[in-house]
Amino acid sequence: MASPENTATGQYFAAHPETPDVRRALTVSLRGHAMNVETSHGVFSMNRVDLGTSVLLKHAPEAPEHGRFLDLGCGWGPIALSLAKGSPDAQIVAVDVNERAVELTAHNARVNGLSNVTAFTPEQLPADMSFDLIWSNPPIRIGKADLHALLLRYLARVNAGGDAYLVVQKNLGADSLKVWLDSTLNASSGPDEGTKSWTVEKTASSKGFRILHLHRNVGVQRPDGDTAHDGSPVADISQSDTGSSPSGSERQLPEDKTEYLAI
Repeated sequence: MASPENTATGQYFAAHPETPDVRRALTVSLRGHAMNVETSHGVFSMNRVDLGTSVLLKHAPEAPEHGRFLDLGCGWGPIALSLAKGSPDAQIVAVDVNERAVELTAHNARVNGLSNVTAFTPEQLPADMSFDLIWSNPPIRIGKADLHALLLRYLARVNAGGDAYLVVQKNLGADSLKVWLDSTLNASSGPDEGTKSWTVEKTASSKGFRILHLHRNVGVQRPDGDTAHDGSPVADISQSDTGSSPSGSERQLPEDKTEYLAI
């Protein structure tokens, strides 16, 4: 039987959850660091660190010491807290549509002494803010078209030379998402690897999840002879058609009812 937190999953995607804001205290281990956090009803995975996020935190490489990093779909903040603890000199930005999640992430950063975390709703995020790194357990359950549009919108903010790491369940379309990202992000690139604006690869598989690594290349020689220093074509692909769906599986939970972060 699904737990009460799983019976109204749409609330994770709402700016203002309808469920009462009843806080729960947890002690969690994030990349080897014990942290005391609060969670609440109406926020993704209130009882634990979900399996997908755990896989990402285990298999993603160490983040750089400096830069601006994004936790896309922060929930109560396990990814943002991990990045902040591992890179105390970096600026960590957490984003979620759920205002309760944003509040919890900011609170959890404060109580753990992580002053380098700032949490926003998408509307609050400065339009000109860019990132050197994204870590995300993206919201597969919002549907393919919305997911594609979301990823393109935030990947457009990745600086040249920057990276994104996404954790996606294999049964919910990780492999097809990799193919789509590669073809869409490199739509204006040449066929050779050396002319691609982005490198997209699978770097790990664990517990039914894939880790997808996206790297925005610097100084790519385009087919037209121009050199792409800033990866500008991504801004154009945010208008790409994202409505087609080769299967409906990406909209369904697997049998183990694994949860996903809401953005």
